[in-house]
Amino acid sequence: MTTLNFEGSNCFRQRIILATLTGKKIVINRFRDKVGTEYGIQDYEISLLKLIEKVTNGSNILIDQKGTRITYRPGIIYGGEVKHHCHMKRSIGYYLEVLLPLAPFCKIPLIANLHGVTNDQIDPSADALRHSALSVLRHFLGYVDDEALQIKLISRGLKPEGGGQVLFKCPTRRVLKPIQLLKPGKVKRIRGVAFATRMGPVQARLVDKAKGILQQFIPDIYIYNDHLKGVNSGKSPGFGISLVAETNEGVFYVGEAMSNPANSNSGVSVPEDVAEEAAFALLNDIYRGGTISTSDQGLGILMMAFCERDLSKTIFGPLTPYTIQLLRHLKEFTSLTFKLEPYKKLDENGQEMEIDEEDDEDGKLKTGSKKVLAACIGIGYSNISKTVR
Repeated sequence: MTTLNFEGSNCFRQRIILATLTGKKIVINRFRDKVGTEYGIQDYEISLLKLIEKVTNGSNILIDQKGTRITYRPGIIYGGEVKHHCHMKRSIGYYLEVLLPLAPFCKIPLIANLHGVTNDQIDPSADALRHSALSVLRHFLGYVDDEALQIKLISRGLKPEGGGQVLFKCPTRRVLKPIQLLKPGKVKRIRGVAFATRMGPVQARLVDKAKGILQQFIPDIYIYNDHLKGVNSGKSPGFGISLVAETNEGVFYVGEAMSNPANSNSGVSVPEDVAEEAAFALLNDIYRGGTISTSDQGLGILMMAFCERDLSKTIFGPLTPYTIQLLRHLKEFTSLTFKLEPYKKLDENGQEMEIDEEDDEDGKLKTGSKKVLAACIGIGYSNISKTVR
């Protein structure tokens, strides 16, 4: 078995995902070996490794006594019904982002029941992933029934106590289909959900503020009020809003914001400020553009790399540091290199025009809206549990 050596804790999940898919053993040294507030592997990362053990069959994970050296020998991606209590320091979205690229290659369809925090200020929520991430997966899976591929939020849970539950289902495929996503389209509607748990109703204030900002650009806006009670409201008070913009080409952009956790040092959040943050986050994601939202760039890159041995093309907004590092890791694990070039379109005279290189008032280049045309030929990865019929 091939062994790859790494240092540091950056992009830990990328290395785990790629090692699991490629079957290569990895050794991570000097994992937060500097004395500080966080030393060695953290509890939420151990929880992630336990989830990987449940999803796979035959994985071997060794952590040294200090927690600064991790050895991971992957097993077969098995799937099946999995129940996991996620650590409260990170939301369920942190764990879902690992399951999403692994699920199509399971031996049997994955049905994951994840318990913990559903919404926080760090990771994408189940509301956002249900629209943006699943829309990306559908392109590679082909036709799939809504019941077979879903992210269902059963109950919400906020920090610090959690109490939320999310159900994730995904069918399996022998191979993934290549994609040609080259038409972002224009935003035709905005949908969203404003929620509050264990506190008085503040959704109306969230909705009014968000609509006041977004209705300057588009009239078709509907934000659902979700006031949860009893066991469905988790164990901690809080509120937030998640917004999704859909284009006429089926592309989704997301923006969301959450109140500060109860008893945090950041103070008490104001509903209007939270709604404004979410609205501007959505507008920023739309401005960055592309046919895959910013938060799902990594998922799109992974699926393109592990699809059939055929050409895939898509348009990304400005690449995030996380995506850039993923491209480097892909080259190290699979020797695959993406072709990246500035996205161009044709002007009225049929000539290529770089639409993203516009000068601002000071004559400096606007880098915030640079789009990238990404292309690659998949490695022809096949689900070893699915035979050719």
